[in-house]
Amino acid sequence: MSTVEIGLWSIPVLLLMIFLRAPIGLAMLICGLGGSWLVTGSPGMALSRLKTEVFGAYSNYSLSIVPMFLLMGYLAGIGGMSRSLFKAAEAFLGHRKGGTAMAAIGACAGFGAICGSSLATAATMGQVALPELRRAGYSGGLSTATLAAGGTLGVLIPPSIVLVIYASLTEQNIAKLFLAAFVPGVLAAITYGLVIAFYVRVHPGSAGTAPRLPWSARMRALAEVWPTALIFLAVVGGIYVGVFTPTEGAAVGALGTGLVALGSGKLGWGAAREAVVATAASTAMIFFIVLGAGFFNGFLALARVPQTLSAFVVEQGYGPWLVLAIILLVYLVLGCVMDSLSMILLTVPIFYPVMTTLDFGLTTEEMAIWFGILVLIIVEVGLITPPVGLNLFIINAMDPETPIGQTYRAVTWFVVSDILRVILLAAFPAISLFLIA
Repeated sequence: MSTVEIGLWSIPVLLLMIFLRAPIGLAMLICGLGGSWLVTGSPGMALSRLKTEVFGAYSNYSLSIVPMFLLMGYLAGIGGMSRSLFKAAEAFLGHRKGGTAMAAIGACAGFGAICGSSLATAATMGQVALPELRRAGYSGGLSTATLAAGGTLGVLIPPSIVLVIYASLTEQNIAKLFLAAFVPGVLAAITYGLVIAFYVRVHPGSAGTAPRLPWSARMRALAEVWPTALIFLAVVGGIYVGVFTPTEGAAVGALGTGLVALGSGKLGWGAAREAVVATAASTAMIFFIVLGAGFFNGFLALARVPQTLSAFVVEQGYGPWLVLAIILLVYLVLGCVMDSLSMILLTVPIFYPVMTTLDFGLTTEEMAIWFGILVLIIVEVGLITPPVGLNLFIINAMDPETPIGQTYRAVTWFVVSDILRVILLAAFPAISLFLIA
């Protein structure tokens, strides 16, 4: 068996281990070590990498942004910023048909601007908005589907942990990736609102309305979200104009949300300890996946799988758009069984070299950024794609009275809108790239 064949066979072995419920990071680590042993015929290289890869992965300064963004999200939830975002959006939209669900989408977008994680956004906003949606007379299917879809905005609206990892893998500018994700993220929030508006007209009994509030009450609710807006402008704006690096910006954001939570009176010693422990646990999980991916991707490079795959695509003469469509379809399928971070770490080292051989009429940097945004969106679609979308299970677990089948039927509308949006962004790269031009 050739080294390339060993590398190709490792992929189904890896997927089998994941299906058998092995931790993804551990599965990639085992496949990487075992594959290197088979390719070289000796355990020497695999064992030597154990002492170098760990330090190399965890001493990467750019990855220190991850725990800072995670801590920012946890502190924002403790400080009640998620609730104030929802209440402000509901004050303006709640009296409209489907308005409370639209308010939940808007709140998810706002919380995503200070969180960076789709699962955390879905879980946090589910606790806040789900009881309000049910109280307002919304069906269980529409309520859970709305919050599952809204959770994906946690990584579409910058800052995004997934984009940080993608930037590290492809050696791209994090600030430019954040800027390129902004318009597609806003577009996602708008299209979700349109889906809700259409859904409640097709299913008129699925949504109720809240009382119309006077403008004075709306302004008071709007005033409650100024800390969120200020932190977002300070972090993202500071990164864009070069006041500080993305890592420094994440630290500023964590400090800002901590001060807001402290000022709200909700950040006691117990809550602070809970936030730090939760951040440490999530960071450890992410970093272990990063370590496992480092070993596995190093083995694939040793087996020359990316180089061979790129040469194969060139030899077949496939058009660039067909190759892109196939790659995005693979991501859509993988998204049903894997989380977004694992998919990025597993597939980008394989697919990115293929993309660099294709001509889309873009510069190398533009192609890398555009491809990153497309990948970011399509992997998040997988989080709400039945039957195994992770966001669906997180939200449905919060509402056990709603059968999962109702959630599946309602979320299909959001999935269709996501696929149409991916096609739009693929056909018109300028939507993602005009802000960085």
